[in-house]
Amino acid sequence: MKKLRTFIGLAIGIVFTVAVLLIATVEVLSRPASRFVGDAPPDLQANSVTLTAATNGRVSGWFVQGTPGMGTVLLLHGVRGDRRNMLERARLLKAANYSLMLVDLPAHGESTGARITFGWREADGVKAAFDYIRQKLPNERIGVIGVSLGAASLVIAKIQPPPSAVVLESMYATIAEAVQNRLVMRLGRIGENIAPLLLQQFSFRLGITAEQLRPIAELSAIGAPVLVASGTADRHTTLEETRRIFAAATGPRELWTVEGAAHVDLQRYAPKAYEARVLPFLARYLRDGT
Repeated sequence: MKKLRTFIGLAIGIVFTVAVLLIATVEVLSRPASRFVGDAPPDLQANSVTLTAATNGRVSGWFVQGTPGMGTVLLLHGVRGDRRNMLERARLLKAANYSLMLVDLPAHGESTGARITFGWREADGVKAAFDYIRQKLPNERIGVIGVSLGAASLVIAKIQPPPSAVVLESMYATIAEAVQNRLVMRLGRIGENIAPLLLQQFSFRLGITAEQLRPIAELSAIGAPVLVASGTADRHTTLEETRRIFAAATGPRELWTVEGAAHVDLQRYAPKAYEARVLPFLARYLRDGT
């Protein structure tokens, strides 16, 4: 009997410990990545802007006026980053005479937000940026480059009318797969069993479900030509998942798998190849209009 009580006590202790760890994990993962960003670098010649999202949140960003008629590109950073992560892309595009919009997604940088929601509420920031661009440059075609969280936020936003061209870099297919991949990377096969428990905490703590965070399910309705890019060594979003994302896109689409790249900044990893793939893609749909 004493051994049974000891076993039961140990089991309860393990369950309690796991529950606490799951709650703490969601707390850490969803904690806002707020920070001071400040003014844009002088060479970008950008104006600071403050937008209002549908949820009355503040979205901070930079706007760069390019050559009229040459197109506009919205740049969306990855999770726990801010608009400064997109500076090298901005410089590349500015040299090609595009107008540019860089924003801090909700709960990132200088934008407000109580929690990171992995694309769900970040989509409000994407909508606010589109509204601003369309009011300021009503005759310009709009392209988007979204990295990881930024890509998912764009797809979840379901922008209407749709942009003219979209680059999706290292985007997760579903939050369930994203969570499982990360847990398996850190814990091995046991991560597969823990993933559903962690997703339940997402629903409880963040008020969103795994079904709401499935960008791959929304991709067919994006209504724009798509370039899907990811590294062949990416374990956060596997090559198999990237190919499924590409297959889910409809209309004009391109797939670029960056040999040897993990879940990293693809422009920094392969700058010349990035320029050779992304610039012609954007020009084709923002300038040629085909």
